[in-house]
Amino acid sequence: MVVFSKLGRYFGRRFIGGVAVVFFTCVGLIAMVDFFELTRRFGDRTEASFSDILYLVMLRLPSFTEQILPFAVLLGAMIGFLTLSRRLELVIARAAGMSVWQFTAPTLLLALLIGVFAVTVYNPISATFKEKADQFEAALTDHRSGLFRANLDGMWVRQQSVDGQAILQAQASSNRGQILTGVKIYAFDRDGQFVERIEARSAHLEEGAWILKKARVFGSVNELQEYDTYLLSTNLTADQVRGRLASAGSLSFWDLPGAIEITERAGLKSERYRLQYQALLARPLLLIAMVVIAAAVSLRVFRLGGVGKMILGGVVAGFLLYVASKLAEELGEGGIVYPVVAAWSPAVFGALMGCLVLLHQEDG
Repeated sequence: MVVFSKLGRYFGRRFIGGVAVVFFTCVGLIAMVDFFELTRRFGDRTEASFSDILYLVMLRLPSFTEQILPFAVLLGAMIGFLTLSRRLELVIARAAGMSVWQFTAPTLLLALLIGVFAVTVYNPISATFKEKADQFEAALTDHRSGLFRANLDGMWVRQQSVDGQAILQAQASSNRGQILTGVKIYAFDRDGQFVERIEARSAHLEEGAWILKKARVFGSVNELQEYDTYLLSTNLTADQVRGRLASAGSLSFWDLPGAIEITERAGLKSERYRLQYQALLARPLLLIAMVVIAAAVSLRVFRLGGVGKMILGGVVAGFLLYVASKLAEELGEGGIVYPVVAAWSPAVFGALMGCLVLLHQEDG
């Protein structure tokens, strides 16, 4: 088979080399920009040291780089194909009787393997690091005074309990939503009258109550009181909290099916988890679509001219495909379209359009 032949391995090495160059270049740029951004945000805090900011950058980096992987595959494939075309190696391969489908087969197989690795291995690592980053960032934000900055909205949830209603705001969640960081609570009695406002460093869900650490209680009548530990009753269960507060990005590919089942059993909407799961399943096909698009714009012989326009067309096509996938995700998360359709349609459309262009160029 051409895929496993010496020539196929050579084409594969060109593709992997191009993807690696683009990916690690983007990693370096993202790390640099994120470091400067975090330095701007936390530079005036004596508690946030250089090592803390660097540690936070490392925690956030896998989540960011996971998003740029399709672009790395697109640009890496274009670099690989253009290098082969510039050296006339593709001309020689065509003269030897190889079709475009034969010398793109190794790159398609490698794109599939990269996609499977990204979903099954890299995504769980990214989700774990993202959860730690959210928790660590919230701790740095709240480290100085224990109070919240007004421009951080975070996440909100309303609860009922034996004491009345309460509205919870948190800057970050971890442990599937059962641990909240940077918590602000507005408590009301059974008649709907305001009782107290609570600000706490963290909150941990136990059976029937939130355990608040380093809490400051502002009563409607009483003066400010501080507690190392403060209890707030709740009727929320672990399943309900997981469905309301756990972000889809903090759940790995292997945890999402369980989260979907638990959320639906609790009677809550699971569209965001279903969408994330289907998007991960469709990622290998999305990478294949990027390779097909790269092949469609990069296999033109250099001496015929027009290579620059085709490269620009490939970049624009990849960007449009990315925008379409994000738009489909928004529609799927809003319940307008089914999560399966929202997750798979951009990848399927991109792959089919790329194959159509290749068929027109190569087979007339």
